[in-house]
Amino acid sequence: MILKTIFLLLLYLPILGAQDSVSREFKITSKYFNIPVSMDEDRSILKILSNGNILREFAIRISNGVPDYWVFVDMTEFQDQTISLDYPKKASGIDQIYQANTIAGSDSLYKEKNRPQFHFTSKRGWNNDPNGLVYYDNEYHLFYQHNPYEIHWENMHWGHAVSNDLLHWKELGEALYPDDMGTIFSGTVVVDSQNTSGFQTGKEKPMIAAYTAHSRDNEVQCIAFSNDKGRTWSKYYGNPILDTKIKWNSKNLRDPKLFWHRETSKWVMVLFEKNGHSFYTSDDLKSWKFQSHLGGFWECPELFELSVDGDPKHTKWVLYGASGTYAIGDFNGKEFSIESGKHQYFSGKMYAAQTFNNIPKADGRRIQIGWGQISHPGMPFNQMMLFPTELTLRSGRNGIRMYSEPIREISKLHKKSALWSEISLDRLNDHLAAITSDLLHLKMKIEIVEGIRFSLNFRGNEILHYSMNHNTLNGEFYESDQTQERTIYLEILIDKTSLEVFADHGKFSVIQELDVPTTNAALKLDDSGSKIKIHHFEIHELQSIWR
Repeated sequence: MILKTIFLLLLYLPILGAQDSVSREFKITSKYFNIPVSMDEDRSILKILSNGNILREFAIRISNGVPDYWVFVDMTEFQDQTISLDYPKKASGIDQIYQANTIAGSDSLYKEKNRPQFHFTSKRGWNNDPNGLVYYDNEYHLFYQHNPYEIHWENMHWGHAVSNDLLHWKELGEALYPDDMGTIFSGTVVVDSQNTSGFQTGKEKPMIAAYTAHSRDNEVQCIAFSNDKGRTWSKYYGNPILDTKIKWNSKNLRDPKLFWHRETSKWVMVLFEKNGHSFYTSDDLKSWKFQSHLGGFWECPELFELSVDGDPKHTKWVLYGASGTYAIGDFNGKEFSIESGKHQYFSGKMYAAQTFNNIPKADGRRIQIGWGQISHPGMPFNQMMLFPTELTLRSGRNGIRMYSEPIREISKLHKKSALWSEISLDRLNDHLAAITSDLLHLKMKIEIVEGIRFSLNFRGNEILHYSMNHNTLNGEFYESDQTQERTIYLEILIDKTSLEVFADHGKFSVIQELDVPTTNAALKLDDSGSKIKIHHFEIHELQSIWR
């Protein structure tokens, strides 16, 4: 009897399993599907199909009860089609999925409690590395690693946003979707102004995206192209353009950074491979030739040329990886020669920072955006982009170093400002006590006349601590060029969840998650028992970038 029961269970198990799966049919009449998510549920694969063909397929935690938050799928390109949603298990959230021309929660979008107000965050889901930063036709493009369907890492797509001023961003939706080759990992975008790729079909210059397709067994390099200013993308039929697994016997082969090397009239690709960065060249962005390899860097390579002290006749190249430690040297189009480094220009919650390609010569700046590894509890989104900074090379006591300062456009966000010079500590704190905003841009020049330290508090928490004795800024070692003068210049950005501190005009910066306020107290400068002179203190309350 027992054997018979086991036999019957085995016989009907596939049928029982099939009964656990669910399917719903829709005719697409609206822009979005809104889907409820619960983080207590396990991930399962949701398939969106039309006539048996998969239109979208992704891992998601559809709620089986009260949802934690809602996510959305843009169905614009499938209007008037009849589609089915297939999910491998029953969940009450399946019946709650609905169509609409607005996303669930749109009434509170960008006004949520922990939504950064002058840093880019995606409407929904997880984001990490910035990808494909490029300027074209009066628009700055920000692509980024994106999981649209959950606040944790998974389902890597390329999200996409554009801006005219590097401040106010419009999210356009997903640019690149996973495919049979894998999920879409980091990469870069270039403007092929000479149509070396042959992808141009109209008056617009083609934008070429180079990215890593990641699968369980391998990582290969692919390209896609756009002839409509990045609004739609087509993947190259000849992908992958580079598969180096056999060469390196490694699965770590990713994050292509591309740029046009003027002196050799070649495209250059810097690619993280196994234990460092490799350099490849190409005439057409499709066929690539290996040139050299430099060990000692990890992920998300960057390589660019900067003038030293603003002198266009004196330039050096900067090479770095995802951690931001960098080397200064020369690049001949094939090899990078290190002259100094690795150096460190920041510490804290930044990773995988990238700089913009194709900035106009009239501007000439090297502008960077980094992934801010900042969590946002209770929100339907997670992580953020840090505020854009301008990178420069400057000479100092210990040689040439890279500096990073907030871009000048931040002044457009100033809505209420005050400045004091040579003011006493008590009088300054009286002024600071009246500050009510929690979006702030601060600048200060402070001299330690006697003693070793001072600090700054905000909402009951210490956000700045400088020790001249230990040479530390918020606990991180910092070697100032003004040691004998005992003076430090600081610039600070405070948003809802983040803190960015820049020392001595960007020589070093610290990026931190902002502690949850413990009081309603505003700013307060503390001399920590030292005697200090406040030569300059400037404060700007900021307006939100979300219109």
